[in-house]
Amino acid sequence: MAFRAPVDLDAINAMAAGNMVGHLGIVMTEAGDDWLRGTMPVDARTHQPFGLLHGGASVVLAETLGSMAGGLCVDPQTQAVVGLEINANHLRGERSGLVTGTARAVHVGRSTQVWEIRIENAAGKLVCLSRLTLAVINKPV
Repeated sequence: MAFRAPVDLDAINAMAAGNMVGHLGIVMTEAGDDWLRGTMPVDARTHQPFGLLHGGASVVLAETLGSMAGGLCVDPQTQAVVGLEINANHLRGERSGLVTGTARAVHVGRSTQVWEIRIENAAGKLVCLSRLTLAVINKPV
């Protein structure tokens, strides 16, 4: 099990109020032992000028899922995670509906973590494949 404690989706979703996560309508929906799943609407908030899901919005979903999941793997009193690198391959355009992202641990180490995030449409077709590398840092005492 990668996560240090049972996942409280309500607590995670409460952190979205008043920031980009909430503004884009991202909601965490499910969690397993080493994965976290969430959804994001494909609408005016997440469209690019041509009416398709903006690649940057997909990256926001991917980084949100990976960072939230990564934070669940460390002691929140003494450590935090911060993004080092993210990449994304945008494979399919979406105009409406809901996309679902699932972040799965690839590597959870003492100083770094790597997460793979798959974003799929309602039909289960892959829209974006992303990889996020996080640094594990010590919080100031």
